[in-house]
Amino acid sequence: MSAIPMPAGDATALESAYRKVGWRLIPFLMLCYFVAYLDRVNVGFAQLQMKSDLQFSDAVYGFGAGVFFLGYFLFEIPSNLVLHRVGARIWIARIMITWGMISALTMFIQTPTMFYLARFLLGLAEAGFFPGIILYLTYWYPADRRSQMTAWFMSAVALSGLIGGPVSGWILHHFHGHSGLAGWQWLFLLEGVPAVVLGLAVLVYLDNGIAAARWLTEDEKRLLAGRIDAEAQSKTHVSALQGMRSPRVWLLALVYFSVVMGLYGLGFWLPLMFKTTGVTDPLAIGWLVAIPYGVSIIAMILVGRHADATRERRWHVAIPAALGALGLVLSTLWTTSTVGAVLTLTLATCGIMTVLPLFWSLPTAFLSGTAAAAGIALINALGNLAGFFGPSIVGWVKQATQSTSGGVLVLAGFMVLCAVLVLSLPARDINH
Repeated sequence: MSAIPMPAGDATALESAYRKVGWRLIPFLMLCYFVAYLDRVNVGFAQLQMKSDLQFSDAVYGFGAGVFFLGYFLFEIPSNLVLHRVGARIWIARIMITWGMISALTMFIQTPTMFYLARFLLGLAEAGFFPGIILYLTYWYPADRRSQMTAWFMSAVALSGLIGGPVSGWILHHFHGHSGLAGWQWLFLLEGVPAVVLGLAVLVYLDNGIAAARWLTEDEKRLLAGRIDAEAQSKTHVSALQGMRSPRVWLLALVYFSVVMGLYGLGFWLPLMFKTTGVTDPLAIGWLVAIPYGVSIIAMILVGRHADATRERRWHVAIPAALGALGLVLSTLWTTSTVGAVLTLTLATCGIMTVLPLFWSLPTAFLSGTAAAAGIALINALGNLAGFFGPSIVGWVKQATQSTSGGVLVLAGFMVLCAVLVLSLPARDINH
């Protein structure tokens, strides 16, 4: 879809309006996703103490880390359809408040069954947040602006590693034993409370769409809504059920499954992979984890900007996916070298993280309305089942072989599959 021509004055005003929208929404949504992702994966740091305190095996930890995504899968599509019906403000607030409470209560687990239940309920509570935000961005931005905005939003995942890694390590290091609580218990408590606070803030700060934004002028609303309406007219309007039946939606679900295998397989085990190289201090591990995610932020923004400028999607997804696979493979060759692990895992993380925001420009290129709500949720739900299999596979392989290398190679294979599947998509359907 080509850019819509307009008078120079309107074009200038439109750019000004988009800057206003960007500064209003994106930093706040990034903060929300930062907290969401941190609460989802902080169990990767908690395991550094929790496994020994509670006598959990690698398989128990891997299954517990992954069972989150079974609950997530079950409620994903209903949650996104509810958001589309009742509005983002109320539903995103509900999601954040409930997941923050459950994340904090994880501090009380004592048995594998309690661990599994807490993670499953956390998945139920958080279901709908991420696809809801992806859908929410389509209410504000047309396709030729969404890759970059989605990249900024999803850089919160990398920020959660860049900032959350050292913070999680610091909590484990400094709070262990305070008030009779273990460091991992403090970790769940201190990182769960911000979600509740932000959920309450959503009720005050977030608007359901352009028409409800009192901080925009009527002219700005007209220009922004005009772009969204023009794009909607170029899409085929189908029902939620038709959207979920689309072969392209199911192919993209498989692509996303492959990406998520790498994302969470690596994310949940990254702290332990650095510990294996000989680093034992949780705070030092936190700083090492920050390096791959810090570099990833730069890569995500630059590649997303280039994809929007060139209006090309397939190769911008396939090449980073292949580089992510290469980094994973190379990481198995330097399992005892801290420097080697930093270099190879940075390459792997950059590749995987760069794929994520660009991927979400693919389904929104041909879905709109209720079909978009259902299709995006279906892709995210099926794709995130890999969040169960990825950590679990690495855990099972590690317990059987005393090494994460075999599981990491499986993750690399899925990143290669991601690249191949994306290149099989017709360019005319997804390049805008």
